[in-house]
Amino acid sequence: MSKLHLFPTDRIHRTWNKDNEPVMNIAPGETVFYETRDAADNQITPSSTSADLADLDWAGFYPLAGPLFVDGAEPGDTLVIDVLDVQHRGWGWTAILPDLGVLPDEFPDPHLRIWEVHDGEYAYMNDFIRVPIAPFAGTMGVAGAVEGDLEPMPPRHIGGNMDCRHITAGTTLYLPVQVPGGLFSIGDGHLAQGDGEVCVSAIEGPLGISCRFDVIKGESLAGPEIETARGSLTRHVDYGGFFATMGVADDLMVATREAVRNMVDRLGSLYGLEREDAYVLASVAADLKITEVVDPNWIVSLYMPKAVFLREDGRRERLSGMGS
Repeated sequence: MSKLHLFPTDRIHRTWNKDNEPVMNIAPGETVFYETRDAADNQITPSSTSADLADLDWAGFYPLAGPLFVDGAEPGDTLVIDVLDVQHRGWGWTAILPDLGVLPDEFPDPHLRIWEVHDGEYAYMNDFIRVPIAPFAGTMGVAGAVEGDLEPMPPRHIGGNMDCRHITAGTTLYLPVQVPGGLFSIGDGHLAQGDGEVCVSAIEGPLGISCRFDVIKGESLAGPEIETARGSLTRHVDYGGFFATMGVADDLMVATREAVRNMVDRLGSLYGLEREDAYVLASVAADLKITEVVDPNWIVSLYMPKAVFLREDGRRERLSGMGS
């Protein structure tokens, strides 16, 4: 068993910089356990409301646990991060924030949903919609070989705010090393998220994360890579079926917005959801996919797993009635 280190909970930073002093040095093959804060750094609590979003201090976002210096990691190497275990802390939040997300003009007002995880595996929106929990860190990366600070957003070829929902327990992340030791940092815990994170936030929350680190000498990557464990990427929803809305346009983002808008509308008509709840649910549970690129028009689809619903949708109920 590899040596286990506990990363100090009070040592955070908010930007990557090659001159940041490492908080901890470890040897390849050793493991670090992190208690990470949520993206808003505890500004949102289980008792917060939508009105509290107006008072957020944006300078206080993205607390990163780090930097971590891995002995022997040099520019031109690859840093290997095995995610061994990810533990949620029983609650999370999702926010619609002005001027952000895929449909900012259609959702101009702040909106906050607090989620509680009662049974360890699902966050409940209401008594018939539950989102399966698959926690991961939305932000993981190393320092770049440039002068000055690098913000977590946008993500870069050295990582950052990647929001890749598949970097869960059992996944290995590979990052190109640009500075001695790599200077790895991690944060931005998510309990659940759909591919695309369309309303701008997932189910955000604090996490406990264990990672084992190693170095591949002399292998230089062009950008991040991941390798998942054997088995399903979405084990909670694989056998429940999906329904998808499509956007068709000659511009990728226009097609994306159309697919998301159509999903918001369909969740309202099929399940009676308010638009804000439908947008939030699309962000935390549905996956954007590029369906078609070889014609002049793009097709972007948004896949919603039917397993999140504990009753049939309106379409199925209508079809059942037609056969009676």
